[in-house]
Amino acid sequence: MSSEILSVLEYMEKEKGIPRTDMIATIANALKTAAQKGVNSGQELKIEINPKNGQLHAWCLLKVVDSVSNPKTEIHVEKAQALKEGALIGEVLEKEIDPSSLGRIAAQTARQAVMQRLRQFEKDRIFDEFKDQVGNIVTGTVRRRERNDLFIDLGKAEAVMPGKEQVPGEEYQPGERIRCLLLAIESTPRGPEIILSRGSPKFVRRLFELEVTEIADGTVKIEAFAREPGYRTKIAVTSSDSKVDPVGACVGARGARVKTIVRELNGEKIDIIRYFADPREMVIEAMKPAVPREIVIDEKSHRILLKVATEDLAIAIGRKGQNARLTSRLIGWRLDIEEFHAVGDDPRGNAVASLVKAFELEADIAGRLVDMGINSPAAFEGVDEDDLVDAGFTAEEATAIIARVAQR
Repeated sequence: MSSEILSVLEYMEKEKGIPRTDMIATIANALKTAAQKGVNSGQELKIEINPKNGQLHAWCLLKVVDSVSNPKTEIHVEKAQALKEGALIGEVLEKEIDPSSLGRIAAQTARQAVMQRLRQFEKDRIFDEFKDQVGNIVTGTVRRRERNDLFIDLGKAEAVMPGKEQVPGEEYQPGERIRCLLLAIESTPRGPEIILSRGSPKFVRRLFELEVTEIADGTVKIEAFAREPGYRTKIAVTSSDSKVDPVGACVGARGARVKTIVRELNGEKIDIIRYFADPREMVIEAMKPAVPREIVIDEKSHRILLKVATEDLAIAIGRKGQNARLTSRLIGWRLDIEEFHAVGDDPRGNAVASLVKAFELEADIAGRLVDMGINSPAAFEGVDEDDLVDAGFTAEEATAIIARVAQR
């Protein structure tokens, strides 16, 4: 049995990193507890394990008395003195017993205790190993997919990337290397669980911190951030040094820095803009290349109405409203986008007004003329009374209209 214990101690110490003294205490306590419940029930035991050779020693603790009432916990003074010269009444005598007498149940219990201690140690080690890495990027190997969760081997522990933390469209095969953000360590009934993410905005933020030295040293700061994983990310940056262009620092020479991040994100688009505290300036910057024609800010409801030209409407709203949503999150205001109509930008109204002004016609008569296609004074060329009657005018109305036109 000593060789088995020694091999367990050596394995736990070398492979798992559990201190030998820790495992000795675990095995000894398990043996003692199980033996006291089994064949040695009622006895007080003392168990020691030699850390060098794994040798197991066991003793039964007996109180020296002159009249024995419980032979499992007491020993007569004469027998005690035969075992130990000079034993006195009231003294506790340690009587060595054969470890094999502890029983098979005690051995099984010790084995279970070793396994339980190993599991507990693994849990504690996972927490201690990774608690300081929360918020950092880690690299692992994809192991398997269960339902919608992806399980990833980080070397010293297994982590999980829930479906909600994955990027739509990304597929990984077992054995493939993957970089993720260590999002959190959650406590579960099975122990600490490492949660990874590629869909969190923090993942992209951390990539910028690693790639852009100016962000790492605090010269450039990411003030606002908005992301739709797999599609587009918008970030707003400022610089504490007037000589450093925050946007240029993030983009890098010939776009090298941002291209590296885009490759890691499998082509996700990234918009980098300069940050402004004023929401009006911020929304103008965030909407480029679309140019707002009119901005109405409602401070009370924290809402911005943005009016853009027809040709800019699709750009401002974006694919499935994506650009509008990201801009809204970036500036922290509710954003409404409408098509801009200039004052007087009414083709029919303009045509009616031109006929009223040119021929002093009534507005309803001018409107009927526009509806039949006569939308300017020049359009009257070749038109006679019969044409107007055919278009629904009475003979009297047709005569009056032609007379007015002839006078001009």
